[in-house]
Amino acid sequence: MELRDIKDQSPLVQAIFSRNTEEVTFLLNHEEDVNSLDQEQSTPLHAAAYLGDVHIMDLLITSDANVNAKDQGLLTPLHRAAASRNERAVELLLKHRAEVNTRDKFWHTPLHMAAANWATGCAEALIPHVCSLDVTDRSGRTPLHHAAHSGHGEMVNMLLSKGANMSAKDKKERQAMHWAAYLGHVEVMKLLASHSADVTCKDKRGYTPLHAAAASGQLDVVKYLLRLGVETDEPNIFGNTALHMACHTGQDAVATELVNGGANINQPNYHGNTPLHLAAASSSGALCLELLINNGADVGMQNKEGKSPLHMAAMHGRFTGSQILIQNGGEIDCADMYGNTPLHVAARYGQELLISTLLTNGAEKARQGIHGMLPLHLAALYGFPDCCRKLLSNGQFYNIMPSGGFDVNIIDDHGRTCLHAAASGGNVDCLNLILNSGAELDIKDNLGRSPLHYAAANGNSQCTISLVRAGAEVNELDLTGCSPLHYTAASHTFCGGNTNSEPDYRVEKQHEASLCLDYLLDNGANPTLKNSKGYSAVHYAAAYGNKQHLELLLEISFNCLEEVESNIPVSPLHLAAYYGHCEALRLLCETLVSLDVRDIEGRTALHLAAQRGFAQCVEVLLKHQASYTLKDHKNKQTALHAAAAEGQMDCLLLLVNREQSADIIDSPDTQG
Repeated sequence: MELRDIKDQSPLVQAIFSRNTEEVTFLLNHEEDVNSLDQEQSTPLHAAAYLGDVHIMDLLITSDANVNAKDQGLLTPLHRAAASRNERAVELLLKHRAEVNTRDKFWHTPLHMAAANWATGCAEALIPHVCSLDVTDRSGRTPLHHAAHSGHGEMVNMLLSKGANMSAKDKKERQAMHWAAYLGHVEVMKLLASHSADVTCKDKRGYTPLHAAAASGQLDVVKYLLRLGVETDEPNIFGNTALHMACHTGQDAVATELVNGGANINQPNYHGNTPLHLAAASSSGALCLELLINNGADVGMQNKEGKSPLHMAAMHGRFTGSQILIQNGGEIDCADMYGNTPLHVAARYGQELLISTLLTNGAEKARQGIHGMLPLHLAALYGFPDCCRKLLSNGQFYNIMPSGGFDVNIIDDHGRTCLHAAASGGNVDCLNLILNSGAELDIKDNLGRSPLHYAAANGNSQCTISLVRAGAEVNELDLTGCSPLHYTAASHTFCGGNTNSEPDYRVEKQHEASLCLDYLLDNGANPTLKNSKGYSAVHYAAAYGNKQHLELLLEISFNCLEEVESNIPVSPLHLAAYYGHCEALRLLCETLVSLDVRDIEGRTALHLAAQRGFAQCVEVLLKHQASYTLKDHKNKQTALHAAAAEGQMDCLLLLVNREQSADIIDSPDTQG
């Protein structure tokens, strides 16, 4: 029973906890409610059962206490008595017809409670009355599972002698043997084995008791199982052996025992990782690493992705492990299937110390990996300025050297430099480090995009400002004719591209994207520039629903409005309506002279909103007096026709309910 302030309890419960029989009797005789509930729905009988005070319990029961009352955890007095090892209390409750098979919120019966709490006498009293010795809780565990988990040999022995199923499985198909092995209860395991329990049983994921013991460092259990002759290299469903498990969790004593017992130190799992790979990745695997290498482990063995143990150490920042591997022949510039060396991996995951170690041991900075990227590309892309500084330095005292011993303007397979990567990643410290190391601003990728295009596309104001101040051309066009302003107008950070981000984060990114757009406009970006398809930045802001961007762009010059109302190839009004951006559409409606501009097929924005089923957009357009009688060129259909053809009922009703709608309801298209 949870400890609570006794002063918050009723006088009856206070008397029970004081074991004051006379006071209890007095209160009961003066009509104190024997079934009163405290804040956790416990009754006085729960308290007495928890204490095991049989005399007080008898007084309460005689006064009509409910023996099967349940608290908020659905525990009865019988649960409490069994959990507290109060055998006489259990017997008294059973005598008064307490429900023996009742379950709490975890489906634990009183027998589960007794088994988990070393209450052998209580269990013996309960067993003759239970419906099954192998009753399961919510996790599928029987009383035997709980007894094995608690390590109480006497309870385990008693349950087995009464006929409990030693092979019963919980919902993860774990048997009592698994739990005893995992928690180091060797004597319980011996008891189970003496009743013919399977010491090689597997759970749903193929874990044997040896796997379980190895993972939790239970050396005595491992020794016991090895003496029984269990298979040391038995894999689970992931292909991991017990040695894999020991190395993963840094259990060096267990690993030693397994190696001495003949475990295969180079056996790969289904991803191709050997125990050495897992030891290299583990935060506590250094001793296992040394053990494996001293026993002949292959330090150059690569997994199915081509990663060596040194790649794993680099990924997880295991400094000591990396030194051990390098000193024992680990190849510094070993490339995985993507072309990445350990230096690439360390840069990708921001492992500054590993970068220092690898560089000190001769790792090549200019080696190109995935998509032809340098380690510096990856450090910049993922925003690790300290790693960038290391890669750009001469290796001593963080002195930044021009190009740091390699060409900082090397391009990857897509034509992107490290400056492109930094601009895309959005970390201004990385970007400035690369700028100060001789990076060129005007190198374009294979699609004609400059680093400024990348910074603008992410709505990153700091990177945009740094690039423009360094001399980047704000009206530079890519191969499709898009300027950085086009990219900022469509910035996914503003329109909620990351739907899983926190609201505060989204607001912050929206504000930053607006600053980016504002800065570009203040520094000469031309809002009237059109790309090869005829789209301006206003078109992109409308298509992506960036209301604040639209406001900034529409305010910059009155000439913009003429471009906005142009119908070549399609107006921003059409785009906002087509994509259902209601707020952007409302802003355009309040700004534009005509809402009835048509596309090349003669459709208005109202046609598109109605056809696509955006009722709010239809409502906005109608409110601002958009014409609902106009027909397209080809089929002579109105917006009402478009809504009806697509079954857009909400839009249909809005159009039908307009005043003077009788004419359009009966208006024929080309089919009559």
